[in-house]
Amino acid sequence: MAPAPMREPTFWILTALAPEPRHGYGVIQQVTRLSGGRVTLQAGTLYAALDRLVATGQVEPDREETVDGRPRRYYRLTTDGAAALDAETERLRAGVEAATAQLAARRRFGLGPVAP
Repeated sequence: MAPAPMREPTFWILTALAPEPRHGYGVIQQVTRLSGGRVTLQAGTLYAALDRLVATGQVEPDREETVDGRPRRYYRLTTDGAAALDAETERLRAGVEAATAQLAARRRFGLGPVAP
């Protein structure tokens, strides 16, 4: 049985952590940038998701630094997290390919472009 689709914030958090460890605010900034501003995470949403991802073994703490007297915890993607992100990416790719084919068929039947 295929895993359940990933929630969008989870997808973007794992994507943001894929190349390197990041601290919470860095994850928030990267998610906003990668999603073209479509997804903006609030701190509460991020840290609840990170706690869940740590509990499932998809993300793990990397290190902690103190900046301006405040602790800054960095997180990194685990092998299991990378596998989950890869599986979700393939699931999304298959969906895009199916939709693209169906829209091409629509145009071939003379139904014209889809409305914006």
